[in-house]
Amino acid sequence: MAETAAILSWTLVAECPIPGDVNDLLVPGEMAIAAYKTFRDTAIFTNKRLIVRDAQGFSGKKVEIYSLPYSSILMWSSENGHGLLNFNSEIELWTKAGHIKVNLSKGIDIRRLDKLIAESLL
Repeated sequence: MAETAAILSWTLVAECPIPGDVNDLLVPGEMAIAAYKTFRDTAIFTNKRLIVRDAQGFSGKKVEIYSLPYSSILMWSSENGHGLLNFNSEIELWTKAGHIKVNLSKGIDIRRLDKLIAESLL
């Protein structure tokens, strides 16, 4: 279960340009909307799913791709960071695959992501 726990939690630290090679993963009608750096990887939000590129190994040349279709999300919540000591925001996703937590560092617009998920699901 420890391996699964790592899969089900990501921290997004800053918005970044959408990687060019993500276009090879997209299906007809799918568009990349936004990309965010994690500590070593990249999370890409499209109009249909969340893609997380997980660089592995010492060199980071081996890449594992996680794909979470928005259609598998059963419920979600968002919490914006507020106050002097609470800078981070988070989105929690309850999916057919389990519970996924996405932490957002200060400066990332949580409402933009919340709206993206809502527009894709509702």
